[in-house]
Amino acid sequence: MQKLTWTAKISYGLGAFGKDLVYAIVATFYMFYLTDICKISPVFIGNLFLVARLFDAVNDPVMGLVVDNTRTRWGKFRPWILLGTILNAIVLVFLFLNPGLSGTQQLVYIAATYILWGLTYTLMDIPFWSMIPSLTDDEKERDVISVIPRIFASAAWMLIGYFGLPLVQKLGSGDPALGFGCLGGIIALVFLICSVITFLFVRDRASIRREEPQNRTTIREMVRILSKNDQVIVVLILSLLFNISFQLSNGFAVYYFKYVIGIQNLVSSYLLAAGIAQLCGLFGYPFFASCFGRKTVFSASGFFPILGFAVLLLGAFPVEKTLLWWSVFLTGACINFGIGLSLGILTVMLADVVDYGEYKLGTRNESILFSTQTFVVKLAGALSGFITGTGLSLIGFVANAVQPQTTITGIRIIMGGIPMLFSLFYLVIYWKYYRLDGEFLQKIKEACRGRNSISPEG
Repeated sequence: MQKLTWTAKISYGLGAFGKDLVYAIVATFYMFYLTDICKISPVFIGNLFLVARLFDAVNDPVMGLVVDNTRTRWGKFRPWILLGTILNAIVLVFLFLNPGLSGTQQLVYIAATYILWGLTYTLMDIPFWSMIPSLTDDEKERDVISVIPRIFASAAWMLIGYFGLPLVQKLGSGDPALGFGCLGGIIALVFLICSVITFLFVRDRASIRREEPQNRTTIREMVRILSKNDQVIVVLILSLLFNISFQLSNGFAVYYFKYVIGIQNLVSSYLLAAGIAQLCGLFGYPFFASCFGRKTVFSASGFFPILGFAVLLLGAFPVEKTLLWWSVFLTGACINFGIGLSLGILTVMLADVVDYGEYKLGTRNESILFSTQTFVVKLAGALSGFITGTGLSLIGFVANAVQPQTTITGIRIIMGGIPMLFSLFYLVIYWKYYRLDGEFLQKIKEACRGRNSISPEG
């Protein structure tokens, strides 16, 4: 049973911090950057986000297969983390670079850079999260290790949410296009530094030891692994529902506060509350899971967002500025405390699914199973972008203009109503279909430990 040093744990967390700075700026502000600064049609953007994920439908599982079959002196995960980081950091700079194109050339440039960004992010993200099951098989230790990178990731989202727009204004001296370009370059550099630290100080020795005797995984075997593991399907559906509601509410927040509330700067307060609450949920998850059990924690992770989304849907915020600020802050905190709990428990659940796959099929395939999560997260981003782009078009949105009441109502539905609906489905699916809990989960872990304790000769 392998224990990680705190140096390794913090180094792993820093890797999550760097990569989620990248994902946060794209998920939170890229749609806004394209519509309000580059003046691109929301319909084009929504369709681009959706089409880009068609590439990932093939790219992500294949990347998981490649990582599972990688054998190097640095392990199978770390080389891909470093290579993917270098390539993705370069593409991120071009993603927010405004080369002064127009018309068809501008659209082609945007489509090419966004698709490349998704492909290169996959190179790094899949091996990064796939390391978790290989680091330890102890349930309590895994709860802690799964939460640490999520805490760092939530801190990255909080920093981007609160400081993102002010930094854009500061760095661009009033020119938002220049500001986004400078911020993208800074984040790319931080991303690279963080990943180098992860590469140097986090080792996947347990994974190498377990998998060296195994044959290499084929495409046919990959299909069998995914189709025969019924619980991975359940967890991925849960992850899809959760990520759509999470990413839609985060990415749409700037539209909600700019056009419904009429105070764009409130988005920083909302996202600050989101970041703080997510951290509280993540920090508290191991304690809550130990005291109340995972089922109770999962239920809470769905109820809190539903309550907050209902407030956003109604839009009944007070007019007085101090009360308005506190109402917005508490609403963001309510939603994102539940999201923090979900981030922790979904990561642990997917790690347990790896054990379940070994118990059921006899092989451990961390990268293949975690590659499906990466695809689901990006698919959720695409669907939330598609909902945003198509929704803005359907409700008659016009960038940088006063919106009619019908458009304002539509924005409230997209920001509050749709995420609330997905959160309800999230709870129903879990209660009805997830079964890796209690005695059954313990039986799986004991069987896996017994299998791994047998030497290849035995």
